[in-house]
Amino acid sequence: MPTNVPPATDHSAGPIGLLGLGLVGTALALRLKLRGFTVLGFDSSAAARVAFQASGFQVADSIAQVAQNATCVLLAVFDSQGVLDVVEGPMGLVAGGWGENTDTNADSDAGKPPHMIIDCSTGSPELLAALAARLQRLGIDFIEAPLSGSSQQIASGEATLLLGGETNAIERAHKVLDAIAPARFHMGGAGMGAKAKLATNLVLGLNRAVLAEGMVFAKALGIEPARFLQLVQNSPARSGAAEAKGDLMVRTLSDSEVPVQSRIRQHLKDVDLMLSAARASNQGLPLSEAHAALMREAVQAGDGDLDNAAIVRQIMRKLAG
Repeated sequence: MPTNVPPATDHSAGPIGLLGLGLVGTALALRLKLRGFTVLGFDSSAAARVAFQASGFQVADSIAQVAQNATCVLLAVFDSQGVLDVVEGPMGLVAGGWGENTDTNADSDAGKPPHMIIDCSTGSPELLAALAARLQRLGIDFIEAPLSGSSQQIASGEATLLLGGETNAIERAHKVLDAIAPARFHMGGAGMGAKAKLATNLVLGLNRAVLAEGMVFAKALGIEPARFLQLVQNSPARSGAAEAKGDLMVRTLSDSEVPVQSRIRQHLKDVDLMLSAARASNQGLPLSEAHAALMREAVQAGDGDLDNAAIVRQIMRKLAG
């Protein structure tokens, strides 16, 4: 363990940095604000920055500005390549040139990389484990903290944190982690959080797809979707997916507008990671292969940015075809 690892830090003394201001990032900011933290956010999308500021949060002009002002930074970017870009890229959190601070107070944290990086995205276990090792050599705590749950569930405190990282680092981050979600599981070292998220997302995604297929099948048999959902929720077929997405699927089938809580293209990215990990272990995932094909068709049809409940649209298309 390097000698320059920082001691436990009271991150409430300054802003919490946040990179990625989409659905998950905004939900994380709401959780932190509820617990009294100040949040300083940045996103490469100007529209995301404007929306985040309109929600009452502070917006930085760059990643560098976040790093200069926050000792703890949360990541809510799309994938592991995005994580590597915002952490180690030319203008990333640990970039060498932009943050030099030789002519100011030597005790200041300005111009130094953050003490702690908490990654709330879903990514590649191998890439994240390697990144954690590199950051540890720099004296930076890296914690994997993907969340099981939609952005709405994250904002309401109903999601579950799946943690990967050193026990001491997680203890140092407990105030921030407590603010994000009361339910959490420490799965082991770096990489294990991502593995746990992929495995649980496999079950969740297939539950959604099966619910959608059952709803379309019931409709073809003359059972109204809303009535079928009632039946599912009051039978052994009930599931968390039915509770979270059933009503949205019913509304989708009636052509009503549905709020976006989690996107089809994001879950397709996760399933592709599952399939890659399974191939590396010589394991077959036949149901997930079929699920990935279904989502690719949905993305090609223009539904990639719709809520995951909209997978029911693709199943309807296949029935019509």
